[in-house]
Amino acid sequence: MSHTINHLKKLRLQRSELAVPGSSPEMIDKAANSAADFVFLDIEDAVAPPDKERARKNIIQALNDIDWRAKGKTVSVRINGLDTHYMYRDVVDVMEQAGDRLDTILVPKVGVPADLYMVEAMVNQIEMAKGFKARVGLEALIETALGMANVEAIAATPGRLEAMHFGVADYAASNKAR
Repeated sequence: MSHTINHLKKLRLQRSELAVPGSSPEMIDKAANSAADFVFLDIEDAVAPPDKERARKNIIQALNDIDWRAKGKTVSVRINGLDTHYMYRDVVDVMEQAGDRLDTILVPKVGVPADLYMVEAMVNQIEMAKGFKARVGLEALIETALGMANVEAIAATPGRLEAMHFGVADYAASNKAR
């Protein structure tokens, strides 16, 4: 047992989590009315490259049109990886157009603490510019050997980090496992 006290940044009910492709408005509507506590709207792996812009627009519309909090949901958006040309638009468009209705951003393939710092810096600037009162949290998705090698440093990242997830399929692929 450790005598270190780690205070939760925000208490969020997360008994069940539902991943929903942003390219499907019908599935987004079903997720809003599901029994899941936590819904993440996906712009990354669940969306084919030609559909990413449309998925981002669908997600922004769903964040603005659906009262997720009244439905008892924590809502998150999984952005595209920092190594893609989609990521910056994901953060800027979602935050500027619906950041006041978002609980967390799920950052995929986090390899080092600086990956979270990059997203946090963008979110900080947008929240200040837009005058948002609530702070959007970050969640790190560890999916690579690099991320696993740095998992303790990532977990100790100060700021908005609220949760960490392990992506077993991409992790296995990053290690060339069968």
